[in-house]
Amino acid sequence: MPYDLCLFDLDGTLSDPKVGITKSYQYALKSFGIDESLDDLTRFIGPPLRSNFREYYGFSEENTEKAVIKYREYFGKAGLYENEIYPGIPEALKILTASGKTLAVATNKLRSYSITILEHFALDNFFGFVSGDDLDGNLTKNGKREIIRIALDALDPDRKMLPVMIGDREHDIFGARDKGIDSIGITWGYGSRSELESAGATWIVESTEELCRLILG
Repeated sequence: MPYDLCLFDLDGTLSDPKVGITKSYQYALKSFGIDESLDDLTRFIGPPLRSNFREYYGFSEENTEKAVIKYREYFGKAGLYENEIYPGIPEALKILTASGKTLAVATNKLRSYSITILEHFALDNFFGFVSGDDLDGNLTKNGKREIIRIALDALDPDRKMLPVMIGDREHDIFGARDKGIDSIGITWGYGSRSELESAGATWIVESTEELCRLILG
């Protein structure tokens, strides 16, 4: 099915942020006397920052905010750049834009961080809009649907385009479902095929080539 408007998740979809994100969590948790290996922290790639501290460590609201500050203390200086673009992504973005598709980023990450990362890797020109969270986390407190809505409102306010959400975790799939749009789960990120299937992904692809074929119809 050809789609007109492609909403891309960032972490685990466009880029592999493992080093920067896990080091930032490790840095934040150490300030609370909690030691975690980097590999054990990969499960936090994708979901909203605050929910991870609350759900996995039982942090109070006060400690959650302290942990977020410590996380950003590391991420804002170093973690942003401890990141790699997945092979095939720039080529796929070129193909889609050359075919007249409208592209946006829809991520749980802070919008300001996301823009910096896209600019750093020279991907910013592919995207007509970047939808990301605010400093207070209000846009992601109920999942990803608000992030998706903002992107749709910015690029297709009259809802004349056929949109699709592309991501590697169940949160991407749930957000698309909540907004009544299709979703494409990708398997090169941090969510398993079973996670994507259980979440109800409309499609699941295993390569950027397969992704382009599906979007172009």
